[in-house]
Amino acid sequence: MLELQLTADGSWTFFSPEFDELFHSHQGAKQEAEQKFVETCKIRQKAEQSSCLRLLDICYGLGYNSAAALNAIWSVNPDCRVELIALEINEEVPRQAVLENLLTWSNSRVVHNLAKLAQHHHCHTPYLEAKILLGDARNNLPKLKQEGFQADAIFLDPFSPPKCPQLWTVEFLALVADCLDSEGRLATYSCAASVRTALQLAGLYFGSTPSVGRRSPGTIALKTQADIPPISEQEKEHLKTRAGIPYRDPLLQDSPQQIRERRIEEQKFSILEPTSHWKKRWLFRSSHS
Repeated sequence: MLELQLTADGSWTFFSPEFDELFHSHQGAKQEAEQKFVETCKIRQKAEQSSCLRLLDICYGLGYNSAAALNAIWSVNPDCRVELIALEINEEVPRQAVLENLLTWSNSRVVHNLAKLAQHHHCHTPYLEAKILLGDARNNLPKLKQEGFQADAIFLDPFSPPKCPQLWTVEFLALVADCLDSEGRLATYSCAASVRTALQLAGLYFGSTPSVGRRSPGTIALKTQADIPPISEQEKEHLKTRAGIPYRDPLLQDSPQQIRERRIEEQKFSILEPTSHWKKRWLFRSSHS
């Protein structure tokens, strides 16, 4: 059984002993799903303008991001048909979330559908076609690409890059980008320079989103430069340091340790500015501003 933890907005999350991290920000699990992912991807606006939406939820976990999205969609367009693909490695996480009644902040229609999804790994209704693809996301994404799946919104929500580097590599994010519609939006909580560089190398444009429950901002990525919020000068300089060297996994099969070690080796021989210098420079500027 995963350990339950209450977050500041009254919603619950789990603590993962394997990754030594919470599944959500301690400031608010529900708040993070709604603001960091659903609002960033403009789910309500898309639902108002479309009769069908496609969602890709990478690292489905407790199901909060999908629940918040379905809430938003059906609150403005009850007849909108949703196709949801969820990637998850541990089927017990969504099941336990349902058993613990952690999705009760959602409306009953959403709770009922996601309970079926957690139990059977699929849910088919006139307005929802949903399935959970279990296993390593690196193996499941190529199948989606081959099927031509194009998402209107992608929620990129793995554990942090140092703990789960295999889902933040240039190669993996290139697959993610291939599954994003030309007008789709990708949201993630991470603003790590390595992640943003990888998104850029995957052919996406990115910008910063407001911080929600964390000190740092999140990231929005699209296939076009239209509607991209700017990043600060400090963030631009961060990308040019050794922190901006991305994780790499050429065959999409290396262990987390191998991926981490490959990046450390690349950083060791890099001519880019050490990230510690960047930190000191901006600490000095902030203390004298």
